[in-house]
Amino acid sequence: MKQIVILGSTGSIGTSSLDVIARMGEEYRVLGLSANNNTDLFLKQIHQFKPRFAAVLNPASYEKIKDQIPQGTRLLPPEIDSLSFMASLPTADLVVSGVVGAVGFTPLVSAIKAGKTIALANKEPMVMAGKTLMKECERWEAAILPVDSEPSAIFQCLAGETDEYNYHKISRDISKVFLTASGGPFAKRKAALSTVTPEEALNHPRWKMGKKITIDSSTLMNKGFEAIEIMNLFNLPEEKVQIVIHPQSIVHSAVEFNDGAILAQMGEPDMRVPIQYAITYPKRVAGPVKKLNLFEAAKLEFFEPDFNRFPCLELALAAARKGGILPAVLSAADEIAVDAFLKGQIKFTDIPKLIYTVLQAAPQTKGDASLNQAAEADQWAREAAEAVLADKTYKKAAI
Repeated sequence: MKQIVILGSTGSIGTSSLDVIARMGEEYRVLGLSANNNTDLFLKQIHQFKPRFAAVLNPASYEKIKDQIPQGTRLLPPEIDSLSFMASLPTADLVVSGVVGAVGFTPLVSAIKAGKTIALANKEPMVMAGKTLMKECERWEAAILPVDSEPSAIFQCLAGETDEYNYHKISRDISKVFLTASGGPFAKRKAALSTVTPEEALNHPRWKMGKKITIDSSTLMNKGFEAIEIMNLFNLPEEKVQIVIHPQSIVHSAVEFNDGAILAQMGEPDMRVPIQYAITYPKRVAGPVKKLNLFEAAKLEFFEPDFNRFPCLELALAAARKGGILPAVLSAADEIAVDAFLKGQIKFTDIPKLIYTVLQAAPQTKGDASLNQAAEADQWAREAAEAVLADKTYKKAAI
């Protein structure tokens, strides 16, 4: 029996993970669940899957549900250490990290140091200190299985090309990785992006996701994050990563090898495919997802990204190029900027301006960011972004 901990069980990754597990029988059991605010759904999940451990980060949510937990489930206090506790449980065989943002950094480190296999959808930690995290995986004999559709596609293309879990050592055989992106809701928009509303930005044409990642997809920052993530996961230099706009979201990514052969992972856009692959890895089992009809998907389009219209993408790649703590600063500043946009405090086109202003003020460091450096940079960048937001200096930014 594979015992599974799911961090962020009420989000899109968490609910899809539980949908997959519920269909696979007694061979897979939920050991722990965590959430933040959605207490009604969280209670339903607890009663259905009966985990040994549950945790909510929001103190108000904790008070709301603490007397409604069924016997056999231990509700942990609303602290970040609760996630780390669950991520490192000795009996956990797999940790699914579906939380959003830097909140997943500390639990991921705990899971790695406990030698766990992690199904990782939370890309921000891999942006903040991905190379160091991969070194820690080797040190503690842990493994990261990417869950995001595109990194998972690359992982699947590399299956069989190297020893189990050592996919990050195959970079010498890779000529190029084609990292696909749907382009988001504004790929073909003719009207000015400065007028974009949060409601428009949250209306993704292909994927149903949480608010933060949906906004990141609309600015293409999400693709910048994924580019950094796969550079770190698969030990690739930037020049081997080619971002491709693919509106149909059928080719989830592809790998070109040195001999010219290209392997692509294709399928209907459904997150349950990469989630299930990570849960059942190295096996494949039948799933609930609609099979791809090649005749219906006859037209596949591929375009170069427009860096001028979507400067967040270039900001991400520039941060990756300069290295040090800048990717961690990028991640934190983006969280503040996206939150401000959703609250109506800034325009859609102010998101990259705010991030750029914080990046310009960030101290330069050499080498890969250590875990402590990444955590400190995250905190510094949040405070700096809040200050930039308050004094509106981002309005002067010329990207």
